[in-house]
Amino acid sequence: MISLLLPAKAKPLLSKELIDRSYPRFRWRILEATFIGYATFYLVRNNFPVISKEMGEALHYNQEQITNILAVTAITYGIGKFLMGILSDRSNPKYFMPLGLILTAICNLFFGASNQYEVHFYLWALNGLMQGMGWPPCGRSLGHWFGVSERGSKFAIWNIAHNVGGGLVGIVAAYSASWWGWRNAFYIPASIAIVTAIYLLFRLVDTPQSVGLPPIEEYQKDPEKELRLSIQEQEKELTFREIILGSVLKNHYVWTFAFANFFVYVVRYGLTDIGPTYLKLSKGASIEKGGVSTFIYEFAGIASTLLVGWGSDKLGGKRGMVSLLCMLPILFALISLLFTPLGFLWLDLVLFGIIGFFIYPPVMLLGVAGLDFTSKKAVGAAAGFIGLFGYLGRTILSKSVGWLSKQTGFHWEQPMYLMIGATLIAIALLVITWNWKPKT
Repeated sequence: MISLLLPAKAKPLLSKELIDRSYPRFRWRILEATFIGYATFYLVRNNFPVISKEMGEALHYNQEQITNILAVTAITYGIGKFLMGILSDRSNPKYFMPLGLILTAICNLFFGASNQYEVHFYLWALNGLMQGMGWPPCGRSLGHWFGVSERGSKFAIWNIAHNVGGGLVGIVAAYSASWWGWRNAFYIPASIAIVTAIYLLFRLVDTPQSVGLPPIEEYQKDPEKELRLSIQEQEKELTFREIILGSVLKNHYVWTFAFANFFVYVVRYGLTDIGPTYLKLSKGASIEKGGVSTFIYEFAGIASTLLVGWGSDKLGGKRGMVSLLCMLPILFALISLLFTPLGFLWLDLVLFGIIGFFIYPPVMLLGVAGLDFTSKKAVGAAAGFIGLFGYLGRTILSKSVGWLSKQTGFHWEQPMYLMIGATLIAIALLVITWNWKPKT
């Protein structure tokens, strides 16, 4: 079993004719399989926030208990993303990613079957850890099959998996709970995840060399090739020490993007974790409308992610600058949400869409920026480290809302103030990165 998880060995190089015919086909397979796989991870991660109110009422959980589950999941997911990122840099995505999907599906099945708060708390914490097996193998695969000069546009296409998965979970979880009870908001996504894991086993491959193809730098004549002494050095697997210290902890670019990501994720997950409840309790929305808000929020980011990813490539990879420009309209929309009157739910949904339209480009670009400034053999660790800070932001937001909810005079506009403050700090940090771009 362990040997299957190790990086696949290189096969003899194919003929030029076969290389030219096979490379585009495998690149499409990698993009398509990682897209479907990562979108499915969302179905078994973000289903709980969608039906947390209904589940809490059925099991008599208070708001603090609900936010505790959200908080522990965020922190274990952040830790899992970093730790699994380190492991994934030394693993074969073909087996690593499906294994993660199966493990998180099992957590969902047991979660739905339980009535005990302690079981729910620890199972969802474990689920967060296993969810860390989703992004890192995708980053490793995309880093090996797509060069630095096309990274913004190709990652933008792939990044739509966030929107598809995040949008579908709002519909799948909300309607499963509404039609068949809250437990099916976990059973049905878990079943989908298991089927998807089997599909990935037949579609994913490891590096180009593992199927007899040359590295992407040779195939594409990528400028990244010129930065290396040799292809052999570029393709050498790094030790865990080289990955953690050399490529991550001593890399000030990664640290800066990580801190910015902390505050971007406060906004990103503020709208998914708290947004539906905010609309239900402050604006009088139904469970279905709360789920629709998540759908709108997630799918609004598709066009902008594609456009901004392509644009960041055209600007020489200035991911930080583009991210900063996206945060400005988010600030406007968050402030506007505080002033929409009751009975204008359509306007609230429009503002959710505006925030979704502009938040996902920074979410994507900050991850790509980390990859631009590190080795492709440390993609998982760098992305995991940046992601860890993001989910620390989500954790602190959840705990803050849980604490606020117990205070006299609490109202659901207060979490919005936290998100507005986080947006301002993210803007300040991104100013530092205005002129940063990968060396090509």
